[in-house]
Amino acid sequence: MRTIILFISLFIALTANAQDKGIVKTSTITVKGNCEECKKRIENAADIKGVKLAVWDETTQAITVTYKTDKVTLEQIEKAIAASGHDVGAVKGNDAKYNKLPDCCKYRDKKCELPKK
Repeated sequence: MRTIILFISLFIALTANAQDKGIVKTSTITVKGNCEECKKRIENAADIKGVKLAVWDETTQAITVTYKTDKVTLEQIEKAIAASGHDVGAVKGNDAKYNKLPDCCKYRDKKCELPKK
């Protein structure tokens, strides 16, 4: 009987520990940008190992990411996006990458304006 109780306790402990490793979490982060081209760049930058879904919204200036906590951290996602030249929350985007953005995407300088018809 003692062996069975020990086995069941060990099984429960191992099962609980295994469940902690694969937690899927969804977070929203502020990311500066202007247009559809920015959206593609930001979402592509966030597409790193462990990220399951990344959707940036131009209106709210935020990206919603769903990721596996055992594969990637929110900080790693933020750094990956900042490396593409976009400001992420308090993290300033890479200046060299920002300077190479198309004029329309330079959100620090001006807003993207559609050409007049």
